[in-house]
Amino acid sequence: MRKFFVGLAGLQLLAVVAQFFLAASGAFATAPNEESFQPHRALGGGLLLIAVLVTVVAAIARMPGRVIGMSGLAAGLVVLQFLIKTIAGAIDGTAGDLFFGLHALNGLAIGATTGHMIRHARQVPEPATPARQAS
Repeated sequence: MRKFFVGLAGLQLLAVVAQFFLAASGAFATAPNEESFQPHRALGGGLLLIAVLVTVVAAIARMPGRVIGMSGLAAGLVVLQFLIKTIAGAIDGTAGDLFFGLHALNGLAIGATTGHMIRHARQVPEPATPARQAS
């Protein structure tokens, strides 16, 4: 189960990296508009589902509390991404644009948290399987 958790967490990290790629692709499109960011927004919803699933699997796999906590923190940071976008959209002008900059910084925090979570999960030893007794 630990290997499944690590693989799922790796998928989460890959999705975070893809988010940066898609955001840059949208921002540097020849005519950046709302449509340019549609893939970024779509993957953001998927990332939320993955982050919640990672947290559930961490608990089911009985990972150490630190790993479960980091997986929950990553899921919370993904939710914060949506809040940052909503709040920044409600603030007019330069202040809203500056506030929206927190979206990128929070994305870095999600990636760092996920990377630490994977590193700690890999250090957890596999449970020993009981030896069969000869009859």
